[in-house]
Parts: sequence; C-alpha cells; structure tokens
Amino acid sequence: MKPEEILAQLDQLFPDARCELTHRNAYEMAVAVILSAQTTDASVNRVTPALFEAYPTVQDLAAAKQSDVERYIATLGLYRNKARSIIGFARDVVERYNGEIPSSMEDLTSLPGVGRKCANVIRSECFGIPSLAVDTHVSRIAKRLKLAAEKDDVDTIERKLCRKFPKETWISVHHHMIFFGRYLCHARNPECWRCPFVQDCREKKKYFGKTEKAGERS
Repeated sequence: MKPEEILAQLDQLFPDARCELTHRNAYEMAVAVILSAQTTDASVNRVTPALFEAYPTVQDLAAAKQSDVERYIATLGLYRNKARSIIGFARDVVERYNGEIPSSMEDLTSLPGVGRKCANVIRSECFGIPSLAVDTHVSRIAKRLKLAAEKDDVDTIERKLCRKFPKETWISVHHHMIFFGRYLCHARNPECWRCPFVQDCREKKKYFGKTEKAGERS
C-alpha cells in the first residue's frame, strides 16, 4: 500500500487524531512533552493542572525547588529526573532565550530534557513547523507497515517517513500513527481483525490468528 493510501485509511479510522497532551501555550506544551517520556499522555494530564497552577509561567518554574516540583509529579515514572529536567529547561529558557520557548531544532535540543522527538512535537504543536516526531507508537507502526526496516532506529525511521510522505502531511502522519498505535495496533495485542492494513503487515503471522478469535469473542 502506498504511503498516501495509508494516510487516507488512517484518517478514515481516526479523523480527530491530535495531540492529547493538555496545554494552553508553548511553555505548558514543552513541559508536558518532557514529562511524557516513558509514560502515558493521560498520566501527564492528571498532574499538569496542579503543576501549572503552582508554576503558571516559565519564570515561576525556573525559580522552583526540585523537592517542591517532585510532589506535583510523583505519580509519574522517573519523576525525580523529570523534575530536574523541567526546572533545568525552564532556567535555560529564561536565561538564554528571555523566557521565550525557541523554535529551532538546534536550540530546543540544547535544552535539558529535550531530545529530537520532544523538539519535533514542540515545533509542530507550538509553531506549526512541519515535523514528524517518532515515538514508540510511530516506530512500531512504521516497522509493521514496512515503511521502515525492523532494525531501524528512531532517527532513521524519521528520515524514511519524511521521504515517503509529503512535508505538508508530516504533522498529520505523526498524530494518525500515534492514534493507530494507541487505539488499534497495540504492541502486544493488536486488533488485527479490524485493521485495514493486515494483509501488508510485517507481523500478521504473529498476531492475526489469535487476535481474530479475540475479535469474534468481543
């Protein structure tokens, strides 16, 4: 199946695919993305309202004590490291960028807690810059649909997807692949019986038989 056909099918499945991290501005988006590493968006959304009420601006977070911030995000995995990262991020933004979240890949990835994936999300969500962030969902889907090789790392997958899909669709591709991976093509028990791509899937022999039976029972 061609990339444009894949995107069209994904849009039919998930017409409302979007970023599910709750945020009101670039500061909140950036912090939420940093906190989302190795945890779910839903978990992040449960802690950020109180966090942002306590620290409504990047300047407030930059001046925070780590032990105080940890109390707000203690339910998240790696919360101590994440508290350190978001405070360090805020301090650098205040000291180096006058409190404004930067938009360039180079500037963003120089900040604590921001890798290439986080930077791509910030660039796309906050600035509308065509970007294609590769998280675990996007990586899994790209490999299963043969848009990338099984051995490819996330940087290689990003380059391949950006070559295969038009630049103006990159943000959409990111959101639709995440929704597909989150709500249908799960890591362990994908719902193959309702997948339009099953015949082209690299792992259909591994999952299709047992998941088809599961679908019949549901």
